[in-house]
Amino acid sequence: MIEVRFFAALRERVGNDNMMVSPPETVNTVAKLADWLTEQDPRVAQALAATPRRMVAVNEVLATEDAAICDGDVVALFPPVTGG
Repeated sequence: MIEVRFFAALRERVGNDNMMVSPPETVNTVAKLADWLTEQDPRVAQALAATPRRMVAVNEVLATEDAAICDGDVVALFPPVTGG
């Protein structure tokens, strides 16, 4: 199982702050996970399409969409943030 957490506008668009998923073994990067999620859930597909630029964290460490993932990981997806 992989826990996917959604933050900010993504959370609002998905309608949930997290989901537990069991993707196939071929889903081994964040990008592949995002693609797989869009095929599985229309709400996630719409949310990711509306937020094409996003930040990623794997196990609470900032990462890129090509970061490797595996069973037991926590993947966070959130819109870009700015500070002031």
